[in-house]
Amino acid sequence: MPHPHHAPRRLAGLLLVIAAATLSLSASMRRHDGPPRPAPSCATPEFRQFDFFAGDWDTFDMADTAKVVARNRVTVVLGGCAVREVYEQADGMVGESLSLYDASRRRWHQSWVTNRGSLLLLNGGMESGRMILTGPDRLPGGAASLLRGVWWREGADVREKADRSTDGGKTWSPVFDIVFRPHR
Repeated sequence: MPHPHHAPRRLAGLLLVIAAATLSLSASMRRHDGPPRPAPSCATPEFRQFDFFAGDWDTFDMADTAKVVARNRVTVVLGGCAVREVYEQADGMVGESLSLYDASRRRWHQSWVTNRGSLLLLNGGMESGRMILTGPDRLPGGAASLLRGVWWREGADVREKADRSTDGGKTWSPVFDIVFRPHR
């Protein structure tokens, strides 16, 4: 049986061994992991293509440009990597979208969701100064269709038109035509 006076020395020695092993492991992990890597850069021109939509907007239907139908706040977020939209319609419908340039696929993507349970996923890009995003959608009865949104700058305003195709994109019918004007 060990002498009772040697127990504190053994404990101190064991603690020194554990501390040395922990420091060694920690140093080893730092060497292999290296310094923290910087976040991916979203500074290329493609990431700036949809920035024209950023702003605090009053939304008007082109059929009646005197009546505000929604408030729309659009901001560039996540270090310039995405465009976030919060759309609040006068009838209580609220929608939010997150749009980003997907550099790996070389195209834009938008995910749109509403407080009424709708989800819309659109893809596309800039064509002749207009952001054109298209994706599959369902009609109220469940039939498949395509929905295409087109955004462009008109002076201080931004226009958005949406069209629907039920024949795979051969023909398109208007869904809405709105204009975003700076909020007053």
